[in-house]
Amino acid sequence: MDLIEISPQATPPVCKVLDYGKYKYEAQKRKAEAKKNQKVVEIKELKLRPMIDTHDYEVKVKQAKKFLSDGNKVKFTMRYKGRELSANDMGKTILDRLVEDLEGLCKIDSAPKLEGKQMMMIVSPEK
Repeated sequence: MDLIEISPQATPPVCKVLDYGKYKYEAQKRKAEAKKNQKVVEIKELKLRPMIDTHDYEVKVKQAKKFLSDGNKVKFTMRYKGRELSANDMGKTILDRLVEDLEGLCKIDSAPKLEGKQMMMIVSPEK
């Protein structure tokens, strides 16, 4: 049996007499159980183009709904090539339309922003 200090900040400090090996073992088991029950959130990426067709767009929306319902974040990447970069408002309208179609399922973590030849936006599931 060992004397273990439970709360050193209390006045006077609180101590217990117990088996230290058993105490460490139970603490390790509690930590492992908590880790087993936690959910790791992944970021799934969907790549789009500004001249996307309607069916391709609908497939991307369907995938995004599936990812969000699983509890994962979704990163939309709008990739531009050549002269498409000069008309980047087309890509922004598509990303805005995505947010409208996913209304109620997601909230915007980072608004669409242009970085080089890509425009990115991250959404996470609503609680």
